[in-house]
Amino acid sequence: MKKILIIDDSNLFRAYLANKLEENGFEVLEAHNGLEGAVKLRNDLPDLVIMEYYLTRKSSIEILKEKQENKNVANVPVIMISTKIDREKILSVAQYNVKKFFSKPIKLDALLHTVSGFMQIKLEIDSTPCIIEAHFNDEILFIEIALGLNAEKIELLKFKITELNQLYGVRFPKVLLMFSNIDLQSSDSDKLALLFRTILERTGERPGAVKVLTSNEYLHHFIDSYSEFKGIDIKESLDLAMDDLLGLKPDQIAHDEVAAERILSKSKPVSDSGESIELRFESEKHDDEVPKRLYPEAKIAVVDDDMIIQELVKTVLDDTGWELCIYDNGKEFVNALASESFDLLFLDLMMPEMNGFQVLQFMKQQKIDIRTIVFSALTRKETVSKAMGFGVKSYIIKPLKPENLKRKALEILVSDF
Repeated sequence: MKKILIIDDSNLFRAYLANKLEENGFEVLEAHNGLEGAVKLRNDLPDLVIMEYYLTRKSSIEILKEKQENKNVANVPVIMISTKIDREKILSVAQYNVKKFFSKPIKLDALLHTVSGFMQIKLEIDSTPCIIEAHFNDEILFIEIALGLNAEKIELLKFKITELNQLYGVRFPKVLLMFSNIDLQSSDSDKLALLFRTILERTGERPGAVKVLTSNEYLHHFIDSYSEFKGIDIKESLDLAMDDLLGLKPDQIAHDEVAAERILSKSKPVSDSGESIELRFESEKHDDEVPKRLYPEAKIAVVDDDMIIQELVKTVLDDTGWELCIYDNGKEFVNALASESFDLLFLDLMMPEMNGFQVLQFMKQQKIDIRTIVFSALTRKETVSKAMGFGVKSYIIKPLKPENLKRKALEILVSDF
């Protein structure tokens, strides 16, 4: 049996990858930091190493240097993974038999195809076209599914939900499941059952807390035919689905301020101690290890005309090492896009000269894809739907709270799944 060594500080990511590789017939060795990884590489002589670039207790570069000097493992191929890939990083590891570099979140089919080539073993994987995204706003977990249902991606969703629950400290979130551009039929029943069981299992087994946004007729029949899914409610309007999740009555819906405050408000504060906003969600600590946070390199644009907000963002993200570029209005930012690229955008909606919606429209027309977190002092429920139309996944209502700023950035920049 071929042996694969996984070296990664994230217990959750290792568990997912090990499970998937073991399903395909490999013996999997796991190391939860660089030091343990170096020991297992030396003692267990794996046939392949899959290693995170950012490691604690011993760096990936140190491991690669030791590997190169050990004739027993010098020729073992290495797959490197990282939350961000750049030319400098690739060049730094190219001389150490690193055969492939993947960025997180990893595309499973591409990874397994690479593993298959190295191990000369054919691997089977569901290739059904499918897009699944999950994100939090308030205590509502938004899950979006498009094109089709893919068993591999539904399995991946289990770990994504757990990652988000740990990051936000929400054990029992309400769920809004949204289907788009997908024609569900009776042939999808097994995958649909897997999907709903996955969601219920990871969010507290409460069907009544799950709302489904779809106009698909078969889905009504499917849910009615399974007693375990009784209580899951189907809605045909985003506004009605969110109103129902937030517990708004018809007479309250007339007051947009009530809905917006509930929809756009922050998740419950999670203590900033321990692992609440760590890159590693279940990191093991050692007495001889100085606790530290690992952040990938990132370039962030902050577009807001409020100087106080600008300074708040600078202060909150000061310890991350991320490069911040501040713009006083949308026009300045749009002009900068001609020569600059960004990993994340904090965007105010109400600004002079060019507001946030105009910026989003410009980016959409120019096909500029930057992950965006919206700042808004607007109190209209329609703002949510309009922003979602531009692909915005995260909203933070003003006034801002420091802990939520960093948590939202980590959700986007330091996601394993």
